[in-house]
Amino acid sequence: MRRLWRRSKTATVGLVLTALLFVSAAAAPLLAPHAPEAVPRDLVRASLQPPSPRHPLGTDLLGRDVLSRVIYGARISLLVGFGAELVAVVLGVAVGMLAGYAGGWTDALLMRLTDTFLAFPSLVLAIAMMAAFQQPGLLNVVVVLSLLGWTGIARVMRAQTLVVMGRDFVQSAQAAGAGTLRILLRYVLPNCLAPLMVAATIGIAGNILAEAGLSFLGIGVSPPTPSWGLMLAQGRSELTTHPWVTIFPGLAIMLTVLGLNLLGDGLRDLLDPQLRR
Repeated sequence: MRRLWRRSKTATVGLVLTALLFVSAAAAPLLAPHAPEAVPRDLVRASLQPPSPRHPLGTDLLGRDVLSRVIYGARISLLVGFGAELVAVVLGVAVGMLAGYAGGWTDALLMRLTDTFLAFPSLVLAIAMMAAFQQPGLLNVVVVLSLLGWTGIARVMRAQTLVVMGRDFVQSAQAAGAGTLRILLRYVLPNCLAPLMVAATIGIAGNILAEAGLSFLGIGVSPPTPSWGLMLAQGRSELTTHPWVTIFPGLAIMLTVLGLNLLGDGLRDLLDPQLRR
């Protein structure tokens, strides 16, 4: 950790914040003092209780423990963030490498398709795509964010593929009769991993933020699932009188997105030879 701190303080801070998120999600049953969806019998007394030893972050309108819901909300954020980005990376890598390797009309067609997706504001397009489903849900959010997130990966992979294809070792492999699949998987893809990792890390942060936005609008994760965006939506009417209901899930979103963005920037600094020098 000390060596990483000396090489990139940004990456170190991002790694620590991201590690805390993973630990919270993995150890949620041990860290959460209460069940995240449990509604107490005495709802009038338990509703909107301020922070106390029994409820360190207070309770929401239904008397549920805010700390427990914030901790379990990390699981939802990680599932959406990494699940959607995994599918987006697979699609983006396939489209980007194919466009950069084939060139010609194939490159033009795939990039115009990418430009079509990029022409629309991502949140507006996500809202329109979510409206196509009969009801909101976690799986639908992952599908929508996957269909929107591959465009950036595709552009990164296309640019890197064009660079790698011009190098001597790739041209030597082509001259030796290596097949297309072998060239792409053995020579092109390994040399594109550094920028791909940076783009994917930042994409995970974008997915988490997008899920929170969709849930806040009521078209994302369905209640009573402990989603940070849903917690913000449910507590916005109490912001001036009971601010802890919205402050703590908002802080969780901020620190998570900040940590992943810092980690992505730090990885770029560490993996880019020019920036490293």
